[in-house]
Amino acid sequence: MSAFLKLHPKDNVRVALRPVERGDRFETDEGPVTCLCAVGMAHKVAERLIEKGSLVIKYGMPIGTAITDIAAGEHVHVHNIESRYTPTYHHEDQAESSNE
Repeated sequence: MSAFLKLHPKDNVRVALRPVERGDRFETDEGPVTCLCAVGMAHKVAERLIEKGSLVIKYGMPIGTAITDIAAGEHVHVHNIESRYTPTYHHEDQAESSNE
């Protein structure tokens, strides 16, 4: 069983079902992809090149915009995407952090 799950056919990222080591591989419709770094459970990796300025798709919906080219197998997180949370979610995140 693959360590990654593709949540929607339109997604360009896969979600790790468990911690994954650098060098682990997963199959895509375009061939195998090698993880370029270790990632934690529930983190995302690109299943193909996501060019700078392109949308990052998860659940079949845009969740962010790539702020740099993201290679296939690269960890996709806040260091290489700009969030596309709606203002409502953004304000909820800020309210939670101010209550801590």
